[in-house]
Amino acid sequence: MTTGTVLPTYAYRLAPDGLLTRRQLRARGLRPGGCDPVGQIVWRRGQRVAYLYRADLARPVRPMTPALWRSHASMMRARRTCGVCGVVRGYVIPRSRGCCNRCAGD
Repeated sequence: MTTGTVLPTYAYRLAPDGLLTRRQLRARGLRPGGCDPVGQIVWRRGQRVAYLYRADLARPVRPMTPALWRSHASMMRARRTCGVCGVVRGYVIPRSRGCCNRCAGD
């Protein structure tokens, strides 16, 4: 998205037909496909924003290949490995701590 561009803004649930958020696209098996947002929804007095994309320009979601699944599993294993004791835990270790609950003394 280009900086300085003013997007049309809509209130919550009042976006025109054909414009969808990323989550709505994903629920339909689509992705923005490199297109920039064409609008935005603002709610909670401007504290929350969701960008809108044109549904007619959206592309299908890419399928997960075996290599992508292996990469994802490796990435998640790294997030569950304690930085102090090196044990792979059954939960994601908080980055703020950098170590598992046992090493942190919880």
